[in-house]
Amino acid sequence: MADISGDAPGEQPAEADLDRLVCDFERLMRLLRRATSPDGLSLTAASVLSRLDDLGPHRLSDLAVAEGVTQPAMTQLVSRLERDALAERAGDPADGRVVLVGITAAGRDRIRARRRARAERLRGLLAGLPAEDRAALARSLRIADRLTGSVADPVAGQADPVAGQAGPVAGQAGPAGAGDDEGELTG
Repeated sequence: MADISGDAPGEQPAEADLDRLVCDFERLMRLLRRATSPDGLSLTAASVLSRLDDLGPHRLSDLAVAEGVTQPAMTQLVSRLERDALAERAGDPADGRVVLVGITAAGRDRIRARRRARAERLRGLLAGLPAEDRAALARSLRIADRLTGSVADPVAGQADPVAGQAGPVAGQAGPAGAGDDEGELTG
């Protein structure tokens, strides 16, 4: 991984150092995608299910914004998730005009099984590292977690409460369903 510490306290890292760090993050995201067993879910479908599992029901338009897709694309995705009994639409009790998308028990089971499978694969990779490297990686992930917690959630307009939660570290159990997938480094 890139060392972007700069030469002196308070000094900004060089552009080339930042470019290397971005490449390192991209390789890490590819590793996380490869560590996920194929289960028929697209990256976006898994991300939507993770969001619904972590944060509860959402308006379809809010899901589209959060995932960076068009509303028609999200409508199609939610229809597929409904067909597969992984998500469901229901009226908003606070506003009868609004329809909310929520995760079903089958959807929750599917996304959590996906997370468990990824954790098992990563556990095997981490076991091959010396203890001092695992400790360094854990420290780096805590720093990365602070970064994700500082990124505004496009729906809420505030720091993502799930991204700001510490996920499980090698050998430690996290909260049920913690640690989303793919592009967010989560699902």
